Amino acid sequence: MDIFQEDIERCLEILHSGGIILYPTDTIWGIGCDATNAAAVEKIIALKQRPADKNFVVLVSSEREVMRYAASVDLAVFDYLAQAQKPTTVIYEGAIGLADNVVGADGSAAMRITNDEFCKHLVKRFQKPLVSTSANTSGNPSPGIFPQIEETIILGVDYVVKHRQDDNSPTTPSAIIRWGKNGEPIIIRP
Repeated sequence: MDIFQEDIERCLEILHSGGIILYPTDTIWGIGCDATNAAAVEKIIALKQRPADKNFVVLVSSEREVMRYAASVDLAVFDYLAQAQKPTTVIYEGAIGLADNVVGADGSAAMRITNDEFCKHLVKRFQKPLVSTSANTSGNPSPGIFPQIEETIILGVDYVVKHRQDDNSPTTPSAIIRWGKNGEPIIIRP
C-alpha cells in the first residue's frame, strides 16, 4: 500500500473513533476531525488553546454537501467559486447537521469545497465534513509547511499524515467570504 492510501485508511480509523488528525489541505497544514462530533471538536479546541467561540472552517467535497449542511444556499455562490483564483471559504447562513461547537453564534458555518486530491478523497470516503483549522496553538503563526508545525501540535493529535510532509511549496490560508443577501460576496479575508 502506498503512503497516500495508508494515510487515508489510518485517517478514516481515527476520524470514525472520534480522534483528531494533522493533515495537509488545499491551503495550509490543518488539524481535523469529524465536523459532526462535538467531543472531537472539543479535543481540537483544547489542543489549540483556542477560544471556544471562534468559528471553524469545515471541508466538504462537493456543492451537494454544502447544500446538505446549510439550510438555504444561493446557487450563484457556486458560479463565484468556479471563478475564484484561490481556495475560498464561504460563510453560509443556517448551518444544519454540524456539531454545535462548529456553528457560529449566529447559526452560520464556514465551509470550503476542497479541490486538494488528498482532502477530497478523505472527505468522500468519510462521507462527512471535516473540521479544518490551522495546525498551530492559538495566536501563533499558521504553518504553511510541515517543518513549521509546533511539536506540541504534532504530539497532541491522534495521527499525523505522512503525505506531503516534504512538500515545501509556498502556501497561504484561504480567502473567506460571506454571501450577501443581494447575491454578492462580502470579502472577509482576501
